[in-house]
Amino acid sequence: MDDSGQQRASANPGCRQPTVLDALTPCVSLIVLLALSYLLFGDGASSGPNQIALLFSGLIAAGIAYKNGLSWSGIREAVVQGISTGLPAILILLAVGSLIGAWALSGTIMSMVYYGLKLLSPNYFYATTAVVCGVVAFGIGSSWTVAGTIGIGLMGVATHMGLSPAITAGAIISGAYFGDKASPLSDTVNLAAATAGADIYSHIRESLWTSVTALVISIAIFALLGKPGDFDPSTLLTAIEGKTTVSLWSFLPLVLVFGLSISRVSPFVAIFSGALAGALLGIIQDPARVVAFAGDSNLPVGLALLKGSWAALANGYSVTTGDKAIDVILSRGGMASMMNTVWLIVTALAFGAVVEHAGLLNRLIDPLVARTKSRAGLVSTVAGTAVLSNVITSDQYISIALPGRIFQQAFRERGLAPVMLSRVIGDTATVTSPLVPWNSCGAYMASALGVGTLSYAGFCFFNILNPLVTIAFTLLGWRIVTLPQAGPPWAVPPGDPGGKEIKDVQTGLSTRHLS
Repeated sequence: MDDSGQQRASANPGCRQPTVLDALTPCVSLIVLLALSYLLFGDGASSGPNQIALLFSGLIAAGIAYKNGLSWSGIREAVVQGISTGLPAILILLAVGSLIGAWALSGTIMSMVYYGLKLLSPNYFYATTAVVCGVVAFGIGSSWTVAGTIGIGLMGVATHMGLSPAITAGAIISGAYFGDKASPLSDTVNLAAATAGADIYSHIRESLWTSVTALVISIAIFALLGKPGDFDPSTLLTAIEGKTTVSLWSFLPLVLVFGLSISRVSPFVAIFSGALAGALLGIIQDPARVVAFAGDSNLPVGLALLKGSWAALANGYSVTTGDKAIDVILSRGGMASMMNTVWLIVTALAFGAVVEHAGLLNRLIDPLVARTKSRAGLVSTVAGTAVLSNVITSDQYISIALPGRIFQQAFRERGLAPVMLSRVIGDTATVTSPLVPWNSCGAYMASALGVGTLSYAGFCFFNILNPLVTIAFTLLGWRIVTLPQAGPPWAVPPGDPGGKEIKDVQTGLSTRHLS
């Protein structure tokens, strides 16, 4: 029985360990119902049907937990705690909705599109997008902030260039998650290192080996996907200049968000501050537009300005300029636009909380850990656990913390350093979360970028390649970080490749390289 199982048993003396059938039943139910949901409702599945599937499967898991001796009050408390862990993400999501509406009103989004059209070429747009998002995410430590700010502008540029929104979203997410998992400011980096018991800077240094490899391959693929440079933006640039407010001053809300993020201000505060700054900028730059959007000629100008900016924050901005392409970019946003995603996150977290509280995920994983003998097999099991956790628990943080708790002892028994475990967790749990439609990260990215998760997932090359690269490194014997007491270079467990062992004089850890 693992630690979580012992805790459940001590809190509920009469509870029984779940069987494999117990563990599989709600998981299979969820997969079948979600598949039916997408079959019957298509793109509308996330607007209610998926939530019903998650709640129904959660009730099945709760029934199994109760059958095994867990109390209804304990299950209810687990659900409340599970949902509460998602409240920061929900608040960020609502702030991003307000930010999009306010930046559409103020001209910030259209200014990003305008200057993006002037500076970027379709030939290298996807590759450049990945690099820019990676650099910015590394600087501020947040993939969500990057996607919800410059990601929105880049999506607008791609639309006006006639480029694929799905590939653009894949490039934004690829770069954003590379920067996120390489930054010491990132909460996922700190969590991965902490749960595995590793030093954060050693974790980042080791992660860069696999992350840079995956990113370089991804950028090469994005470069090959660039379209011929036959796009002439001059007509569109003229239309933007004539129908909207374009100015370098429009970038001030963006600068504010990045400044607050670098200062380690909470993401919600940084993003919502950017939204308020956008609303204020709209009032200063183009008060006539704000008054017109308020739609109430009887109000004094001051109240009309307040009503217009307030409406953009709450319900988003909409306008008819006579140019359909411009209208599509500007008519969006508002907190209200995020409510379906909030609904999805709440139901997904409720399901994941019941599954974890009942010990169902551990029941599936523990036998795999016991049967894993080689280091490569252990790393592959961690990767599989992280992906499975992202699918079942629908929460990135659980998917990072769970493998760290489960596999620490197994890595220690095989002579592997904690930084090895933290690297594998970061390479798998962190990056695969936006590929799951009902995961909080997948739901957020789809809402912020305006592209369905299943549409962009196949183009998130970094997120797909990173787990494969970390497994390949282990199979080849590269960057195998061992504990100081793991023995001499020739003391390699059966089935593992040999190689040269190099000791880090600062950390005392040993890394094995092929000879």
